[in-house]
Amino acid sequence: MSAATPPERVVLLDEHRRPVGTADKREVHHTRTPLHLAFSCYVFDGRGNVLVTRRALAKRTWPGVWTNSFCGHPAPGEALPDAVRRRARHELGLDLAGVELVLPDFAYQATAPDGTVENEFCPVFRADAAGDPLANPDEVLEWRWIPWPELAALGRVAPWTLSPWAAEQLPLLAEAFAD
Repeated sequence: MSAATPPERVVLLDEHRRPVGTADKREVHHTRTPLHLAFSCYVFDGRGNVLVTRRALAKRTWPGVWTNSFCGHPAPGEALPDAVRRRARHELGLDLAGVELVLPDFAYQATAPDGTVENEFCPVFRADAAGDPLANPDEVLEWRWIPWPELAALGRVAPWTLSPWAAEQLPLLAEAFAD
């Protein structure tokens, strides 16, 4: 980060998921991570395939792990759909259409092998992309389009192969997408 780039801020939440302040993203993830606002997104290609990504090795949490299309944190005052579009451009070089909130109440806690805790209220979105990603190597090590039923099945039979949030989200999404 250059001296001219301000640090990324995350929105801290109370136990009722109400904003109570902000913190520097670089300082919020540790062994006692406070509850904060995030989001996850699953991007589809129009042919029934979903984009999965492998997190860059330099990521603070779960480096090198396969996960959903992308995740992020909205800036203070930023609407969640706007944050989803911003992070899609930053992480994947994608413009999104049809950004839809599918799991509005998802939240999770997980502890990484190094003791870092994720503690997020993390609404989940579904979106459509018109092309292939041009992944930012600081964010994404590799990516693949796979049929949605294969990812849903992977979540059922081998959840340990995915990030903890994706493993928790997939059964809920399979149920939501079955409607």
